[in-house]
Amino acid sequence: MDHVETLECTLCGAEYDPDQVIYTCPNHPGVKGILDVTYDYDRVLDRFDEPLDGRIDSQWKYRAFLPVADGVEPVTLGEGGTPLLDAPRLGEELGVDLRVKDDGRNPTGVLKDRATAVSLTKAREFGLDVITCASTGNAAASLAGFSARGGFDCRLFVPDDAPEGKLAQPLVYGADVLGVRDSYDEAYDLSMEVTERFGWYNRNAAVNPFQVEGKRTVGHELAEGTRGDVPDWLVFSMGDGCTIAGGWKGFREFADLDFVEETPRMLGVQAEGASAIHDAFHEHDDVDEVADTVADSISVGRPRNTVKACAALEESGGESVLVSDEEILAAESLLGRTEGIYAEPAGATPVAGLRTAREAGIVESGESVVVVVTGNGLKDTESGMRAGGEVDGIDPAIGDVVERYGEGD
Repeated sequence: MDHVETLECTLCGAEYDPDQVIYTCPNHPGVKGILDVTYDYDRVLDRFDEPLDGRIDSQWKYRAFLPVADGVEPVTLGEGGTPLLDAPRLGEELGVDLRVKDDGRNPTGVLKDRATAVSLTKAREFGLDVITCASTGNAAASLAGFSARGGFDCRLFVPDDAPEGKLAQPLVYGADVLGVRDSYDEAYDLSMEVTERFGWYNRNAAVNPFQVEGKRTVGHELAEGTRGDVPDWLVFSMGDGCTIAGGWKGFREFADLDFVEETPRMLGVQAEGASAIHDAFHEHDDVDEVADTVADSISVGRPRNTVKACAALEESGGESVLVSDEEILAAESLLGRTEGIYAEPAGATPVAGLRTAREAGIVESGESVVVVVTGNGLKDTESGMRAGGEVDGIDPAIGDVVERYGEGD
């Protein structure tokens, strides 16, 4: 990995060998010393020979940017290369020039597949065969699917109230799924404890430094897909903070390398019931560590990647907003009925946040915006039913249809 320079602590700047298994800087208590992968971009450019023509079959088009050794076969299900769709009807509703990056089209239905593919390729590189993580559901499904693909033993820790649809996936993929009788944060702490005890390889996005590197490919794709038409705003939901940090890092890299002429401002969106990153960015003192929101994928009371997320907001000249669960469900329905895109609550949260930002004057009328849908609605059909409404029952008689729609032609 001659193109990878070091793993650098985001708090104290200490540097560590990227060829070792290390999660956080030991100079700080707990998992506060988050590490960032740094690169020799001259070497990256020497390795990168792909045309930036908008044709993206998978995220491995950007392998030259990823921290994996030459000769290591990627663990892949064809992740990345998701569509960037014009959204004129939704854009008219919100008063902006809108596009949607639908990362719910990834193999297990979630943006996290980008990160999982990289971390499991690293596990293969390190010669490890037991993989673990904590998850509200999506990361568990992603890790289980890719573990099955790569022949790894997968052991997962999830809160026992995670949506059944998300737990069905890892069970079908053959993972060992343990429902922790507490919140995601306690499941997370337990996963870190077993990692230290048993030496399993931990995929947890906030502390595995290679996870964010996979997520940054969504930024690469967005930069390539908007060359010559970079949006004013790029909108992500925020849970642990890894996704917005990765998206910003990837887009910024392409701007720094003159692949695109400018960068967008980042808009981070959190649920009112899980607002820790927003509170930190706005320097609020009344931070509540208990998370409670319908958007379970971003229901994180103690985000581990707040530093990187806030840096993305600050460096981009961006902003963050909060939305209610009712606004999230309304956005899920709005996205579906205007553009035919089915998102889980966390995936629809950016749409809710964009509406809030428009009403607050943060995003101005007519500005160009890309919202990133991070997960498919089939992940949480119970919330989808709440968002979409009830099925109307009728008798098997033409009269009931006529009563509803009129006499017809």
